[in-house]
Amino acid sequence: MAEPDHLRDTIAAYDATADLYAEFIGTEITAAIEGPVDRALLDAFVELVAPSGRLIADVGCGTGRVTAFLAARGLAVVGVEPSPGMLSIAATAHPGLRFEPGAIGDIPVADESLAGAVCWYSIIHTPPGHLPTAFDELARVIELGGQLLIAFQAGGGESVHRESLQGRSVSLTNYRHDPVAVSEQLTAAGFHVHSTTVRDADAAHESTPQAFLMARR
Repeated sequence: MAEPDHLRDTIAAYDATADLYAEFIGTEITAAIEGPVDRALLDAFVELVAPSGRLIADVGCGTGRVTAFLAARGLAVVGVEPSPGMLSIAATAHPGLRFEPGAIGDIPVADESLAGAVCWYSIIHTPPGHLPTAFDELARVIELGGQLLIAFQAGGGESVHRESLQGRSVSLTNYRHDPVAVSEQLTAAGFHVHSTTVRDADAAHESTPQAFLMARR
């Protein structure tokens, strides 16, 4: 299957800047990047899925930050990432963890094989019109009763395009998704959204409110 244009551009941009991303964001969840609310929601996800003992996916894992966070709390987890550059950094930083090439629209696991999934800012480069396909794929791989946590930059669906990142030439578009629209699309894909959190842009690197949706398949 051919990669859609937005995914091809995203992979190219992150391959070109993976080292800069790792230097700025790091390879672990830290208070410097994630605020107290963010970390609390990750811990809540762990508590919701911990009793199952089944596999969890960190979809769009980047440098493996959330993958390592979940693994450190005793979950069986696989990091899934489309950018070979980011995947290489994740595997080097976390040599004992499992990482696989893949994308939110093509997750390399069997039907209903996951007890849950985290998409930590992994839909921010997906155009709103492509979200239903991504959510259908998440519904395919998450078992009935499984949990989903999605984090993203909140807005009204507007896009922000960049031609450079820290001096390197890229073509990368961010989408500030509407939390209500995302919730409706998740519902249409067969999820029940049971928690919606939107917080202010508190950190220096944030320019828009941050949204967190938790849903059950």
